[in-house]
Amino acid sequence: MDTKRKTELAEIARKIRVGIIDAVYSANSGHPGGSLSIADVLTYLYFEELNIDPANPQWADRDRLVLSKGHCAPGLYSALAHRGYFPVEDLKTFRKTSSYLQGHPDMKHTPGVDMSSGSLGQGTSVSCGMALASKLDGKAQRIYAILGDGETQEGQVWEAAMFAGNMKLSNLVWLIDFNGLQIDGPIAEVMNPTPYDKKFEAFGWNVVECDAHDFDSIEAAYKAARECTDKPTVIISHSTKGKGVSFMENNVAWHGAAPNAEQYEVAMADLGER
Repeated sequence: MDTKRKTELAEIARKIRVGIIDAVYSANSGHPGGSLSIADVLTYLYFEELNIDPANPQWADRDRLVLSKGHCAPGLYSALAHRGYFPVEDLKTFRKTSSYLQGHPDMKHTPGVDMSSGSLGQGTSVSCGMALASKLDGKAQRIYAILGDGETQEGQVWEAAMFAGNMKLSNLVWLIDFNGLQIDGPIAEVMNPTPYDKKFEAFGWNVVECDAHDFDSIEAAYKAARECTDKPTVIISHSTKGKGVSFMENNVAWHGAAPNAEQYEVAMADLGER
């Protein structure tokens, strides 16, 4: 990827992070840590990878993205807003009673959301169904899903992985946001789901790794996924929880907490808005 484009994507990712903090601060609740850790990945997906049309959110032949870790909706909403699905200003209505931007993605009311999600593990099964349906219909569309690393402690994830491998769903790409932290602490201490590479390989998957905050690395990972034509691909995406906000980085306390006014100003300064 050329330097100019990487600079453009970095600026988009910065704005997406600003939107995340604005949304969570305005709601006084939400999940900033895991939203910030996928901001660069969401930037690449919505501005480079996905075959979509913001002017026609229900386009039948579009690629699909399932945010299986649905509590990180602030990240998804900010990406969708900056891609043109709805006004960026609406991010500040997050979790308000009358808002169409609720705490978990809602495909019935939010433009650009392909799957209502939030109960961890369920998005993986749905993404498999989407991928199989697309293959049966002979369509070229691709199906993407983003999982949390803590989410991979769910048995449903591995049932879906077994299904996808068995059905050779080569149009399916999962990305595991591997930031190492979940609500109760380090995933290795709560219920260690690793090693991911050996487990997914055993289930018949193509395994790729990337740096979640390096656009060259992200691009190479999705390129490798496209080039694999006989099995599903999982991208193990090494990330930093709370990326971009100094006091949130690698701090499990910010899994599901909102900044106060003083912390909001620090975050905005960290993100270049002050």
